[in-house]
Amino acid sequence: MAAEKLAVTRATFDEVILPVYAPAQFVPVKGKGSRVWDQQGKEYVDFSGGIAVTALGHCHPALVAALKSQGETLWHTSNVFTNEPALRLASKLINATFAERVFFANSGAEANEAAFKLARYYATKRHSPFKSKIIAFHNAFHGRTLFTVSVGGQPKYSDGFGPKPADIVHVPFNDLAAVKAVIDNHTCAIVVEPIQGEGGVMPATQAFLQGLRQLCDEHQALLVLDEVQSSMGRSGKLFAHEHYGVKPDIVTTAKALGGGFPVSAMLTTNEIASVMAPGVHGTTYGGNPLACAVAEAVLDIINTPEVLNGVAERRQLFVEQLKALDARFDLFSDIRGQGLLIGAALKPQHVGKACDMLNAAAAEGVMVLVAGTDVMRFAPSLVIEPTDIAEGMARFATAIKKVLR
Repeated sequence: MAAEKLAVTRATFDEVILPVYAPAQFVPVKGKGSRVWDQQGKEYVDFSGGIAVTALGHCHPALVAALKSQGETLWHTSNVFTNEPALRLASKLINATFAERVFFANSGAEANEAAFKLARYYATKRHSPFKSKIIAFHNAFHGRTLFTVSVGGQPKYSDGFGPKPADIVHVPFNDLAAVKAVIDNHTCAIVVEPIQGEGGVMPATQAFLQGLRQLCDEHQALLVLDEVQSSMGRSGKLFAHEHYGVKPDIVTTAKALGGGFPVSAMLTTNEIASVMAPGVHGTTYGGNPLACAVAEAVLDIINTPEVLNGVAERRQLFVEQLKALDARFDLFSDIRGQGLLIGAALKPQHVGKACDMLNAAAAEGVMVLVAGTDVMRFAPSLVIEPTDIAEGMARFATAIKKVLR
């Protein structure tokens, strides 16, 4: 006898889930491509992409096929054993990047946790136990574990949980002079997002990222790039750092890597990886066959000229529509980001209205994001249809009109 399906509504959330989220009032139940349907059958255009996760839209046939095929074969082995999907995915990531070694985990936070631990461990083993300082940036976001949230430069997320990990210094983003003022021979790593996602969709400048690479070289520190949100084609290249011509020491990726299936990876070189040994770090689920089979299908599709080149074309469509909205409503002070990670910063007269606009958009049938209180963020599927962009932006315009009225 099949298990009986329990009837649940949005009100159920308020009764059973830890109150750390404030989700929309509708409950999505089905998605296809860049369209989503709720419990009442209402249709939405999805410009949120599950926060830059569903990079190939909802229920992409190739991902569904990979999931079904692997789901009937082997789900889990733990890391007491290895498995073919993990080895194939690691090989393909290495072939496509600077990397020579891969560590798999389940979330961006775990990939970053591994990266920060590796950076400290490498410095301890190769240099000195006192070489532990991590330089990070204001408004950065690196995850919610105690270590990653402490490296993230937003105290509102890290305050109240007791003593924080020590030896983490925060300076302004895109300010090379500020980094020069604090870097020294005790610095083990600089941790930076090539595009700050949660911090307002702010791309690093060319001079800044190249300057960080140079400072790391001068002080024997590692350059750790958090590409949890900006990788897997989001910027128009497989990894955003490719736009800058900068070679990192460690890179993390997650979100879009699984196209909606939880999986993450930390990439590094043979030299840096060589300090690690069995038992120094680990994870039960990381690199499980189910996640890696799906991620391999995602990588095979995204890492093609067709998809990567299509990102710039789609960005242009979004930017044109946003500029038209600005001309109509005097709305945005800046439209920024890279590829299909787009931030539209609200003008001073609209400050504080981002969440109102997000809620109004949902009511009109379009799912958008915010980055802070004053930036509308768009992170749609990399293969979103132009007709979906047009329809979604028309709905967004209606929502804006209602908020401003």
